[in-house]
Amino acid sequence: MAPNDSAETTGEATGTVVGRRKAARYIVPVAVAGVAAATIGLVPALANSGDPDLPKISAQELIEKIAASDEEQLSGTFKISTDLGLPLDGLAGSFLPGADGEGKDGGAAAPQDKLMELTSGTHTLRVAVDGPEKQRLSILGKASEYNVVHNQGEVWAYDSKSDEVYHAEAPEGRDGSAKEAPKAPKGVPATPKDFAEQALAAVGDTTSVTVDGTAQVAGRDAYQLVIKPKQSGSTVGSVRIAVDAENGVPLKFTLAAAAGGKAVVDAGFTKVDFAKPAASSFDFTPPKGAKVTEADELETGKDEHGAAQKALPEQLSGQIPGLEGLGGSEGVNVIGKGWTSIAAIEIPGGKGLPTAGSGDVPAEAQGFLDALGDKVTGKFGSGTVFKTRLVNALVTDDGKVYVGAVTKDALVRAADGAK
Repeated sequence: MAPNDSAETTGEATGTVVGRRKAARYIVPVAVAGVAAATIGLVPALANSGDPDLPKISAQELIEKIAASDEEQLSGTFKISTDLGLPLDGLAGSFLPGADGEGKDGGAAAPQDKLMELTSGTHTLRVAVDGPEKQRLSILGKASEYNVVHNQGEVWAYDSKSDEVYHAEAPEGRDGSAKEAPKAPKGVPATPKDFAEQALAAVGDTTSVTVDGTAQVAGRDAYQLVIKPKQSGSTVGSVRIAVDAENGVPLKFTLAAAAGGKAVVDAGFTKVDFAKPAASSFDFTPPKGAKVTEADELETGKDEHGAAQKALPEQLSGQIPGLEGLGGSEGVNVIGKGWTSIAAIEIPGGKGLPTAGSGDVPAEAQGFLDALGDKVTGKFGSGTVFKTRLVNALVTDDGKVYVGAVTKDALVRAADGAK
């Protein structure tokens, strides 16, 4: 499929398209896709080549199509593959809270813990949606299955491997008379729509957006929307979103690294049906003998002063790859903007990583840390850069961290400039 004429962003988002398009209450929030559409220039990007042969559409029109999508019913199967390029299989997940199965605040079946497993490896999932009040997500394992079901005012989650159940009820409405639907658990994106939503949120004047041909995904005709950084120094090469030509639903999401190679994130439907799912899809009864944990019985993470902790992954969620949302967070300063944003974080106590000969860690552990990172020096002093294919972090010896979807050289320049 040959590429088409490009249409690039021309300024900051204004959100004017929001008032012109019907809100998609569940599948594609108009507040995200509409804001992205408002940043696209009027130069047509024609998707009229390749297979299938579809009518012309511009980048702005395609994003508006996503915003206008009102599909609230679907079922299907999709796969997610994540390859951050860490030296040990599954190491990415081990850095995240609860990813190793230990110390989970919500128990083995809690959604906020289980969904973190999607940050590494390849997973097959099934999804069923019937409006904003009924959803089911299943993660299929080799000999186990994990299900999370939202039906009206309740959320049930079941892990067949541990035979544990998590249950949460929606709180009463503000008027005390009705139940409010529970909010989705914080964590990693789960569906192609979730990934597309985050990518579109990053669209701004530092971004090029084009329509690059057509494709077939899960038997559906689709346009391909391509998002690329204009700035140099980003580790992100491109984001490609396959958009259903009929209803505007994102069907596939691919995040490619600037260095090339296998996709960093590849999430797409293998089967999808936009008919109303069977009502029984959202029924759940705890299996006999399973351990049931009620959400209101659980302790949330607290620090020594009793204040709720905020993990870095939670702070960074919703920013692909910009870090502007961190502005104002305690101990965090954002350097730059757009795709080359870097978060500068002060480590409490002003100490960096343990160094050889300090006696703080065994020699074997010190060797492991040294193997993971690259030693660097600059005007800032010295430190270690820990690299993945997408997000890199510089930890200085004097207790500062610089992290972003940028190259090692960009991190060193940021640290030098902060001096």
